[in-house]
Amino acid sequence: MIRPRFLTLLGIVAAAAALRLLPHWPNFTPIAAMALFGGAHFSSRRAAFAVPLAAMLLSDAVLGFHAMMPFVYAAFVGAVGLGLLLRTRRTPLAIGAAALAASVGFFVVTNAAVWAVGGLYPHTAAGLLAALAAGLPFYAPTLAGDAFYTALLFGGFALAQRALPALREDAAPAAVPAAG
Repeated sequence: MIRPRFLTLLGIVAAAAALRLLPHWPNFTPIAAMALFGGAHFSSRRAAFAVPLAAMLLSDAVLGFHAMMPFVYAAFVGAVGLGLLLRTRRTPLAIGAAALAASVGFFVVTNAAVWAVGGLYPHTAAGLLAALAAGLPFYAPTLAGDAFYTALLFGGFALAQRALPALREDAAPAAVPAAG
């Protein structure tokens, strides 16, 4: 039997991925929040990576694939890893720090990738700095989206756990009636 906690987490991650498909401010998306949340809440490490990655891949299948995807997914996997670090310490400060680290990581990885594999910037330290500087206007909405959606996912689920004890990690599985 699938536990209510797992189904709820699955639904939250699916809903976050679906939000990418709706009109939104540029770069104001739940990508980092979804990765952090999955890493922090799925009890199985496999599910912590697989569910958010599958949700991301399905939403990308609708949005379209592009050459930078390996770098985007590398940053996404890094954010899931940061979420794993939150498993034992889900305080507002730790969650906020992880969201900031995920946001900075995504910015650095993706903009450095544009420098490394694209032809827009010379492959020098000055070229890397130019690529990072060119990405700065896009960073503010990314950071705002990461902060907003991280607070929404983590805070919303914490409130749900208070109201519904079956969503807590330590909740006993529901009894299955005996056949016969």
